[in-house]
Amino acid sequence: MKDILIVEDDSSIRRLLQYDFSKTSFNVQTADNGQEAYELCQKNSFDVIIVDWMMPIMDGRTLVSHLRAQGNQSIIIMLTAKDDENDVLDAFEAGVDDYMTKPFSPRELSARVNAHLKRSSKILDKDQKLIFGNISINESSREVCIEEEKIDLTRLEFDLLYYLLNHQNVVLSRDKILNHIWQFDYDGDSRVVDVHIFKIRQKIADASVSIEAERGIGYVAKRK
Repeated sequence: MKDILIVEDDSSIRRLLQYDFSKTSFNVQTADNGQEAYELCQKNSFDVIIVDWMMPIMDGRTLVSHLRAQGNQSIIIMLTAKDDENDVLDAFEAGVDDYMTKPFSPRELSARVNAHLKRSSKILDKDQKLIFGNISINESSREVCIEEEKIDLTRLEFDLLYYLLNHQNVVLSRDKILNHIWQFDYDGDSRVVDVHIFKIRQKIADASVSIEAERGIGYVAKRK
């Protein structure tokens, strides 16, 4: 049974999501503002956090930034009425794994949660390391190392880096990356890929690997 935290100041939406997820074998906790959610996350570990953006005391984006800064690896899905593409990219920069605009379909939200859980729970029967230059990725333990130094990545960053390095020297389009990493049709701005690539590049700056943009196409992982 998975643990999910629903952070929403609209009581009707909060109760609806609590009811829906409790019916599908989730342990559900709720909070009506970011500060309360932050305090819950200091005491509990959640597989999934569904968070509204606009809330009193502490907004959702600030909450996500604080949690990611602490190394929180929960799957985080943002719900918000904000639909400007800059807001979407801002949410991904903060560290969300997915983003849905209101009004939303509870059925689609459930499908997205399950898709993320399915991907993140993939465990190999034996250790399998992918080595490319001085960077190594252990898929079973989900660890990335440059030389002997461990690099901290979010779930999506890990999956994206592994996908790129597992197809080294192959140009992957943004659409192909979205379909593989998100595992469902994503109808938002494909520049969310660019945001995650930018963050990965910063974290693997010392690696003998570069992730290069192919103008108008996508990205490719190459040796420096």
